[in-house]
Amino acid sequence: MFRSDFDYDLPKHLIAQRPSEKRANSRLLQVRGDAFEHRRFSDLLKILQSDDLLIVNDTVVIKARLRGLKDTGGAVELLVERIDPDLRNKNLALCQVRASKPLKPGRFVLIGEHRLDYVEQRGEFALFRFPVAVLTFLENYGSLPLPPYIDRAVSESDENRYQTVFARSPGAVAAPTAGLHFDDDLIKELQKNGIRIASLTLHVGAGTFQPMRTNNLDQHTMHHERYMIPPETMRSVKSCKGRVIAVGTTVVRALESASRTGVLEGETNLFISPGYTFQLIDGLITNFHLPQSTLLMLVAAFAGYERIFSAYQTAIDKQYRFFSYGDAMFCERARN
Repeated sequence: MFRSDFDYDLPKHLIAQRPSEKRANSRLLQVRGDAFEHRRFSDLLKILQSDDLLIVNDTVVIKARLRGLKDTGGAVELLVERIDPDLRNKNLALCQVRASKPLKPGRFVLIGEHRLDYVEQRGEFALFRFPVAVLTFLENYGSLPLPPYIDRAVSESDENRYQTVFARSPGAVAAPTAGLHFDDDLIKELQKNGIRIASLTLHVGAGTFQPMRTNNLDQHTMHHERYMIPPETMRSVKSCKGRVIAVGTTVVRALESASRTGVLEGETNLFISPGYTFQLIDGLITNFHLPQSTLLMLVAAFAGYERIFSAYQTAIDKQYRFFSYGDAMFCERARN
């Protein structure tokens, strides 16, 4: 298949610029075979069954965007992609760089009065040495990296609403957006109904917003992201008597990576597209994704290409809200 097979026309006004007033009040499109039901996210209480297992991503979105000056005086913007890439020094980070001219080794960037030394180039990312631990520096001087299609400044409410209620492990530069719809009350009611919840961590990288550079899916190389699956989560998956429901595409990629390799903690560049054979996942809760994105390809692989594109057209016709702050979809794995 080709990247162009995953294109669709989306009216700009359907790109959600802000979250719904209440998390669980987002709309939910339930895909049941070739039929669609229009619900609220809180209706998961009616959709999920006792002994179903929800797997959530507990990553925390860090304040990964930094704006400053090059030592030559030009403006520069850094987006921290990965902290401590070699697992040896928490003062080092890989960053995307936006500047009029590329940096050269030995030069530095000033964030306020603080110097960040440019060490070397690693592929499309630049390695910087920070004056203190990167997470500490970002907490003091960084800003939340809202996606590029949210056309406004970061607001105080984003500090809360662009994090899931499951967030525990700092490291992502984008939210695992399917989890944004859960609130504490819904979680309590789900657990009362016998639905179990387990967590894993996949730190979403900036590559999630990068367009594919090739039209042929067979030639695409996926970006790497770190993941960690607690042994007890994997035991819960393997012993589940109901359905294993992934809350988001990040959970799918982490679980499927571990299933293929047997590795519970490491890096994955697993690219899932139509034709992939799923090992562990029965159901998927996900937002509506960008045209031609690898996330859309994963969802189409899971639930069926024609079914998903029919669902997307239905969502557009019914004025669902799209992307990170948009509405959600529940679908089950295609069995044909």
